[in-house]
Amino acid sequence: MTFESESVLPDPDPISTQEWVDSILAVQGQQGNEEARRLLLATINAAKSAGVDVDVINTPYFNTISPSMQGDYPGDLEMEKQLHGIIRWNAMMMVTRANKYFEGIGGHISTYASTSHAWESCFNHFFRGKDGDGSGDHVYWQGHASPGVYARAWLEGRLTREQIDMFRQEAGGKGLSSYPHPRLMPDFWEFPSVSMGLGGMTAIHQARFNRYLESRGLCNTTTSRVWYTMGDGESDEPESLSQLSLAAREGLDNIIMTMNCNLQRLDGPVRGNSKIIQELEGRFRGSGWNVIKVLWGSSWDDLFAKDTNGLLIERLNSLVDGDEQRIMTADGATIRKELFNSSELSSLVEDYSDQDLEDLCQDVGGHDFIKLHAAYAQAAAHKGQPTVVIIRTIKGYGLGPSFAGRNTTHQKKKADMESMKFMRDDLNLSFSDEQLEDYPLIDPKDVPELVAYAKSRRKALDGPVPERRSPKSNLKMADKTTFSEFDEGTKGKMQVSTTMAFVRLLRSLMKSKELGDRIVPIIPDEARTFGMDPLFSEFGIYHPEGQLYTPVDHKVLMKYKESEAGQLFEEGINEAGATSTFIASATSYSTHSCPTIPFYIFYSMFGFQRVADLIWSAADQRARGFLMGATSGRTTLNGEGLQHQDGHSLLMAHTNPSVRAWDPAFAYELATIIQHGIKEMYQDDIDVMYYIAVYNENYPMPVKPKGVDEGIIKGLYRLRAAPKGDGPIVKLIGSGPIMLQVLDAVEKLEEFGVRSEIWSATSYGELRRDGLECERWNRLNPDKPERKSWVEEMLSSSSESIVAVSDNMAAVPDMVRQWMPEDYTVLGTDGFGRSDTRESLRRFFEIDGKAITLATLSRLVRRGEIDSKVYNKAVKKFNVESERKDITEL
Repeated sequence: MTFESESVLPDPDPISTQEWVDSILAVQGQQGNEEARRLLLATINAAKSAGVDVDVINTPYFNTISPSMQGDYPGDLEMEKQLHGIIRWNAMMMVTRANKYFEGIGGHISTYASTSHAWESCFNHFFRGKDGDGSGDHVYWQGHASPGVYARAWLEGRLTREQIDMFRQEAGGKGLSSYPHPRLMPDFWEFPSVSMGLGGMTAIHQARFNRYLESRGLCNTTTSRVWYTMGDGESDEPESLSQLSLAAREGLDNIIMTMNCNLQRLDGPVRGNSKIIQELEGRFRGSGWNVIKVLWGSSWDDLFAKDTNGLLIERLNSLVDGDEQRIMTADGATIRKELFNSSELSSLVEDYSDQDLEDLCQDVGGHDFIKLHAAYAQAAAHKGQPTVVIIRTIKGYGLGPSFAGRNTTHQKKKADMESMKFMRDDLNLSFSDEQLEDYPLIDPKDVPELVAYAKSRRKALDGPVPERRSPKSNLKMADKTTFSEFDEGTKGKMQVSTTMAFVRLLRSLMKSKELGDRIVPIIPDEARTFGMDPLFSEFGIYHPEGQLYTPVDHKVLMKYKESEAGQLFEEGINEAGATSTFIASATSYSTHSCPTIPFYIFYSMFGFQRVADLIWSAADQRARGFLMGATSGRTTLNGEGLQHQDGHSLLMAHTNPSVRAWDPAFAYELATIIQHGIKEMYQDDIDVMYYIAVYNENYPMPVKPKGVDEGIIKGLYRLRAAPKGDGPIVKLIGSGPIMLQVLDAVEKLEEFGVRSEIWSATSYGELRRDGLECERWNRLNPDKPERKSWVEEMLSSSSESIVAVSDNMAAVPDMVRQWMPEDYTVLGTDGFGRSDTRESLRRFFEIDGKAITLATLSRLVRRGEIDSKVYNKAVKKFNVESERKDITEL
């Protein structure tokens, strides 16, 4: 492994070094690579045994690129420095003004100060917009630094002064969001990145999905590069670096990550007792990434050149971050005493004044345009590997000694007068002390030359960044026969689960000429569980290198087939990675103007419960697609037990404003919902996601009744009327496979002289959403006739008892209680799951046909419609244990 920085380290005996190099090259030439490798490893092992510290992963605490390799700077450096200063001032003042007028509204000053040089370098020379060929670059921002992006956009004429003055004041519709939020600013931000840890994962999967689109011939993504900036403190989030090996394994040289290392997290040092930069270098390099370190600014070049024995580098290597942070922000005398703490080191700076030393320590690599440009130019040119640029920065850079590099800097929401004066003087601004009292901004019209330069650079780079576009999808709907194949139900003794029905429908969609190539199935290593393995050989599993091996099942029809043009994503046991792929596909209509339709199918228990944060981020990014919660149901997934049996994902799904959650019982309901979802998302261009619970219980599927489509989509329809005759009537509402228990209860109730009307609830969430909208309209329009919710239209005139039962927590059907008639009983599966048969579990959770029958009879006794003897007879017949403890007790 070669390390670029090794070649620029001081060498006290270059002749001897060359002799060693010549020797090993001679062995290679005469005896081959293996012998040369053996000799090197033997030498390294001997050195380690003798106590020499040999690090084969980390390079010294030093810049990767030597001054001689930096190349010429392509821009007007002085102009860019002035531009940077004004943007930094306006970013600081934007947050300060907001908190002056609205104390506690928040915002962050110091994060942008630390990353500003890196971003300005990229704004002026690297980030490509969407006005050229292709889709432009995809930039994932360090979210807390959003004020700097707003300040630049104002300078470019993309935002108004009114918007700048309304930072974090969004309720009126004209303000700027706190962080990058496409949901709130859909023409500006493209990617959300402030749920710590998610940005790195989603950026890597975006880069891979770009390659997928290219491989499948759907979109030309060759010119698109993904950029992501992560703070060193964020890297402690487990998800943040979890996908590094994927990026290296698939050779994603279309992504460049910046690790913004100011050595500080929110409360204190990231690694006070060690070195976070060296740790991150090891993790990236060990994962197969190209690593470029930018640690020291140009002021250090002469010092390193004079350090012929490498003592300064050795001293910098030895400093733990806690000491480095303290020394670098200290006064000159302290720097001289503690950093240059030997006679040899002190002689290097004997001509430096204390002020010179303080300036030196402020000149770290992440605040040097020349060093940064060289790093990003190398990163952009590098092929075959993803690249990370690790930059050493100062949190709160340029805001004065009371602000920069202090542990409290993240929590400072406005600059004090001392900091404003420091920054004013440092940038040579003309504001008087009295003017500073008004927190002045620098208006773009007052710096026309800088505005012209900024705009010219963006024009040269194909337009503004960030920018989000959302053209019409214009996808044609699949032929109606694709969805109507389920209308006639199953034939004879055939039984299927809703999961099997979904897989059949998915295959039909993938084969349809209208939508086939747009369907993107995503599976986290459970395809065989869901019966999807036949799709492997027919459509192929995506891998950029194809299949370099012969699979063990190559002789069978349903063999495991990987292909460069494969359509499926097999993500392995990696729900977070699979969800990140879902996001990339679900937003391709915007990121590439190339809509794809993801179907992400997963164990429902490991959906919202595990990756709800990513799904919330998907909603923020205005994702469109299908989340299929397979093996759903607390009792339907029998045998698996507490960790797998899911009875609450539907409830969690309803907490996400852009998720429409469904619980179909029958194949025709499922087909109707998916057809409507495709229309809503890919023809009407509504930015929603569909979560659909599908189950693994097989049963006969009935014929689709006429005229039920509206009810299926609204969330409730009558499946069957009560038979004519005598005796009380009740309404039973079922969903999912528990509809079978409802049907069983109907027969049992008939034995006790009770007639039942059967209703199917496909979405309590949609019913609730409709009810709340009606309530609001009625509240705001008291002088007009009241609107009725769908629940009220269907059931409000009912005088009968209503019993709703679900394989989910009772809170799911309880969501519509306020629009139901008073006599409304809910049965659900609250409590932990258990391993057992379906029959035993449903009896245990009291949602089987017997429990539904008893709940119904109990209500009829209360209403005086039947005698209590009827109820007691049923209890005895069903052998019910009425004295046991509540199953929700801990």
